[in-house]
Amino acid sequence: MSVPIYIVDAFTEHAFGGNPAAVCLLEQPASEEFMARTAAEMNLSETAFLWPENGGYRLRWFTPAAEVKLCGHATLASAHTLWETGRLPREKRAEFHTLSGLLTAEQSEGGITLCFPAYELIPAETIPGLGAALGTEEGDIKEVFFYADNALVRLRDESAVRSLSPDFAALKSLPPRAVAVTAEGGGEGIDFVSRFFAPGIGVNEDPVTGSAHTALTPFWAERLKRLELTAYQASRRGGILKLKLSEDKVFLTGQAVTVVSGLFHARP
Repeated sequence: MSVPIYIVDAFTEHAFGGNPAAVCLLEQPASEEFMARTAAEMNLSETAFLWPENGGYRLRWFTPAAEVKLCGHATLASAHTLWETGRLPREKRAEFHTLSGLLTAEQSEGGITLCFPAYELIPAETIPGLGAALGTEEGDIKEVFFYADNALVRLRDESAVRSLSPDFAALKSLPPRAVAVTAEGGGEGIDFVSRFFAPGIGVNEDPVTGSAHTALTPFWAERLKRLELTAYQASRRGGILKLKLSEDKVFLTGQAVTVVSGLFHARP
């Protein structure tokens, strides 16, 4: 049996930028074994699996090592693929049934706009060993918060974020499943920068992490006193996100480009 599969670069307007995600289009539910093994075979930070359900689509995301409850770039890639392949009319909103509830995507002036729930931020003490694991001085850490089972860490400035060289084995041994590291932006038009590390689920550094920005957006909206923000994720590939906070929702806008299309020859 052949399954259509695509590789899409998300949160970028050109190929080989942003964050690549595989998108696997199914006609019916697949086994977890198939999804896990397919994601491991694709070896990207996320592989998305979609099939029709309740007037929209069931959407599940797998890293090469684990299923995750929320993923931004693979959701953006999924919506892009549905419109690009004609499975969904461009004027129609994409609706996804996920482990994080109903998520939506719409065509917008800036590309594709996702509507995600905002994460609750819980203040925390500095995590012992975190500075060393990240490759920075403990004094560079200005604030630490938990959101879900991840940590959000604010560093002193943008250069401290960009210069990080983590010890991924040490980082994997710490309590948070993943760590989003951030600082106020020093460049024109960029409100804040970030990087995202998740060695515990098989992704040492994620190029552009939409889900992390559902915590970063309320964090920086409070500090910068603005509800609309522009963010840059300072990974090697890099990516720009346009963000808007509205009550308990975060709207993330970005672009996407299909770079590979083909057939996966395996039984779902």
